[in-house]
Amino acid sequence: MTDLLALTADLVAMPSESGAEAPLAAWLEFELQSLPWLSVDRVGDNLVARTMLGRDQRLVLAGHIDTVPANGNDVPRIEGDTLWGLGSADMKAGLAVMLELARAVDEPAVDVTYVFYAGEEVAAVHNGLGHLFRDRPDLLVGDAALLGEPTGATVEAGCQGTMRLEVTLHGTRAHTARPWMGRNAVHRLGGLLSILDGYTARQPVLDGCEFREALQAVAVEGGVASNVVPDRASVTLNHRFAPDRTPAEAEAHVREVLAPVLADSDEVQVVDLADGAPPALDHPLLAALIERNALPVRAKLGWTDVARFAAHGMPAANFGPGDPTLAHRADERVERAQVEACFHALGDLLGTGI
Repeated sequence: MTDLLALTADLVAMPSESGAEAPLAAWLEFELQSLPWLSVDRVGDNLVARTMLGRDQRLVLAGHIDTVPANGNDVPRIEGDTLWGLGSADMKAGLAVMLELARAVDEPAVDVTYVFYAGEEVAAVHNGLGHLFRDRPDLLVGDAALLGEPTGATVEAGCQGTMRLEVTLHGTRAHTARPWMGRNAVHRLGGLLSILDGYTARQPVLDGCEFREALQAVAVEGGVASNVVPDRASVTLNHRFAPDRTPAEAEAHVREVLAPVLADSDEVQVVDLADGAPPALDHPLLAALIERNALPVRAKLGWTDVARFAAHGMPAANFGPGDPTLAHRADERVERAQVEACFHALGDLLGTGI
């Protein structure tokens, strides 16, 4: 069998920061086109390779090819059974698993669609999977999907939604020598931040997976001049909400939490939103992966492109090598055992089906 850790190191050695994925996309395209059992389509810097065997079920395996900017970790380094380097966990180890499965499994028991896409680590408008769903949804047809995000070789079910809100508090300007003649909008932030500091996160359990919501202030802005009582202050909030709530319900919850400190003139505006995805582990393909390999299952607390598959009616989960807490860090790394465990579990699923 191919040395999967060495293959991952080769992928790490090919720079593919968001916006500069073309060289890696071209290399992957060449490798995939050399496999006669695959039909390969390239759309921009996104690649879709499919078996066309007429099986009863089709599984989609997807992974993004871009990384965040380098942080002194662009050169891969293998020490024993550990690979260090940019994107090693997020998610070139997952890409190595996908590529080697495409090479090794020429007659899978289920049809397979391998999706290598660009632009995941930046704004949603650049997301290659989103572009494929918009422009070539025919390439993404399937019965279930697995996203190779780093999960430590554990199945992470669904994902939470994320919402960014701008809250603007108003006051009245006055000279700082006579502050009683005004109302300090910056001071009003104190009450709002106090509510957030004492926020109790909801922790719903869905299909045996415990999600944990969060509401955080992530930026503040205000002030006019050093001698002026400010009449405006704003705070940016990020709300992570469990997939049993709709975006409208999540927004209503935030407004309810903030209501004690808001005046009629204040404003709360949603400026960015991505819906979550519920667990979908009862699909036969996903259930078979879990049961046959005795895989642990937990909720995905972050947002991933699993939500895009869910939005198109396709059950999906996250499953890939690498510790997700190491993603985007200078000391990002991945262990050989996890890469090989994911390869063998997915190889078993492709080889035997349901």
